Amino acid sequence: MIPSLPDTLIEPIVRAALVEDLGRAGDVTARACIPEGARMRAVFAARKPGVLAGIGCVRLAVLAMDPQASVTLRLRDGDRFEAGAVLAEVEADARAFLSAERTALNLLGRLCGIATLTGAYVAAVEGTGARIADTRKTTPGLRALEKHAVLCGGGLNHRFGLDDAILIKDNHVAVCGGVGEAVRRARAAAGHLMKVEVEVDGLEQLAEALAEGPDVIMLDNFSLTDLREAVARVAGAVTLEASGGVNLETVRAIAETGVNVISVGALTHSAPSLDIGLDAI
Repeated sequence: MIPSLPDTLIEPIVRAALVEDLGRAGDVTARACIPEGARMRAVFAARKPGVLAGIGCVRLAVLAMDPQASVTLRLRDGDRFEAGAVLAEVEADARAFLSAERTALNLLGRLCGIATLTGAYVAAVEGTGARIADTRKTTPGLRALEKHAVLCGGGLNHRFGLDDAILIKDNHVAVCGGVGEAVRRARAAAGHLMKVEVEVDGLEQLAEALAEGPDVIMLDNFSLTDLREAVARVAGAVTLEASGGVNLETVRAIAETGVNVISVGALTHSAPSLDIGLDAI
């Protein structure tokens, strides 16, 4: 079961989205067309099968517009569903509900899309021992929600930001003058709880990195042959992460080389929104 994100984290994101949509004058269509005090009932229903993520956004969007609304969540984040499944049922002031509709659907569809795509990658590597991880290639302002969606799909979270792990990339190496020197500096600066990962672009750099004892080595755009060679050389001494050139057609072969983790930017930067609709009842 996936732990829910706290409301204190989700609510500011939902409210910012509502403010963006309501603009300077609020929902002029709802005020013009819907009688004051009218009530409505509706369900959020899936048009396609998928994995649920972000259902809390629906509840908070509706309650932000109508604190007296009744919101019944039929499924939990991480649950799989088929086309036609009812995800949530709402009874609320009609004007308020219709003003919250698009914000709720945008967030829910986006997050379900990420969870569903993640689930496809996880299924593709099943039985290999490799784990699927996200990256920091997230929508600005939505990182916490999008990384939560990856967890809902069965993936792992990479670092959340620049401050929670040291990740030495090619440009760091270039400025430092080499992989070994960059890892030595990182090791000297890191606290006892701070992990150090270094990206390498070939077997020569792999050997240089191994000598300095990082916690994780990222194998960037390695061929399958070089991935297998890297796994053999490391022999479990450090965690190996494969990155670059990963898609649903290539991920199984990458996993079968024996790497521990495969990071996939597409989980968040290229996931299509899942089709979810609002149906009045």
